[in-house]
Amino acid sequence: MPTVAQREARKVFRDARAEAPVSEHERDQQAFHANRERLKAERIAREAAAKQKPKT
Repeated sequence: MPTVAQREARKVFRDARAEAPVSEHERDQQAFHANRERLKAERIAREAAAKQKPKT
């Protein structure tokens, strides 16, 4: 039977392990969205430049 200290230690470590994937997932999501927005801005700029370029 675990002692009070062991139960508390397990509780703390369990909470820490549960939070780590969420923060890693959030970080990955933020990086994904930032990259997507950057690529979107580049595409819009290319399309605008192509429209302004006169056809010869």
